[in-house]
Amino acid sequence: MSQLSIRNIAFLTPGNYDDADPRTGLEETLALFAYGETLGFDGAWVRQRHLEPGVSSAATFLAAATQRTRRIGLGSAVIQMGYENPFRLAEDLSLVDVLSGGRLNIGLSAGPPPFGKLLGERFFDGDPAAIDFSHARVARLAANIDGNWVGEPETRISSAAGEHRPRPRPHAPGLRQRLWYGGGSLRSVNWAAENGFHLLVGNINTAEETDGFLGTQQRHVESFRAQWRGPGEPRIAVGRVIVPLDGADAATRQRYRDYAASRHARTLAPQGERRTLFAPDIVGTAEEIVARLQADPVLRLVDTLRLELPYNFSAADYRQILADFAGLIAPRLGWRARGAGSDAARDEEKRQAVA
Repeated sequence: MSQLSIRNIAFLTPGNYDDADPRTGLEETLALFAYGETLGFDGAWVRQRHLEPGVSSAATFLAAATQRTRRIGLGSAVIQMGYENPFRLAEDLSLVDVLSGGRLNIGLSAGPPPFGKLLGERFFDGDPAAIDFSHARVARLAANIDGNWVGEPETRISSAAGEHRPRPRPHAPGLRQRLWYGGGSLRSVNWAAENGFHLLVGNINTAEETDGFLGTQQRHVESFRAQWRGPGEPRIAVGRVIVPLDGADAATRQRYRDYAASRHARTLAPQGERRTLFAPDIVGTAEEIVARLQADPVLRLVDTLRLELPYNFSAADYRQILADFAGLIAPRLGWRARGAGSDAARDEEKRQAVA
């Protein structure tokens, strides 16, 4: 079996916090982004979540992250477009991308907002049945990010700032080519490919032609590549929950194993009417994890491996997992750090210990 050649590594954090003290948790997540940069990670991503203790506005959080980091790519996975206005979100994301110096990557998904019925009039201005929550809503966001002029060539708007030809501002050149779609079915991955969105795949997909998780995901990735119609080369990032034991103490190791064991039953067969497939968590020593990743057929078809951090772990847990992954695992998958590396990470650890 040939060796893997992963060019980029990233991590995805849930951004969770204590409901009674959100600032502390959010600050810890911002610090984790900065720490990931010292370790040499290529990307740091945050989940966007609604009605629970997590990051409810990825754009707002990532704007703060632009001021705490200098090199690392910043991302959100995934923004559910059913909650969003495609014009206003395009303005926010473009502004963040400009602040970051062109480091933003945005994951998106279509469909009705999962909590729309619960929110009712708190959220909807009219009949939800009349609202288009399809892929077309995602395409509208992309068109706004393109920054094309609004109106006819002679159209102008006037304000105290003067007279201007209108378009979504600020324009962020290149952001349109850094939009990703979270695909879990053949239909969604093919739509992403045909419309020039890069592909995010993770630990959940839909059983269609087979009941096996890896076989299903491999089929999705291969179909995406075959259907690609965007400019340049398609990019694919695969997410896996990976929890190394090497840098953890005995009690923490047992807690990690118990966490994975509590979630294992769901991986044994498709779940529910939608036949949802879940990948097993990968918990073990660096040696054991490398062997499992080397045997993963999907990783040979992608350019980015994204470490998905478990929900509700502590900041210290996350730092240990990232350090073990970047130092002990990723280099054995063909990855090489760019920018700050292990020496910077050790310096950061020393600084934190003194603080």
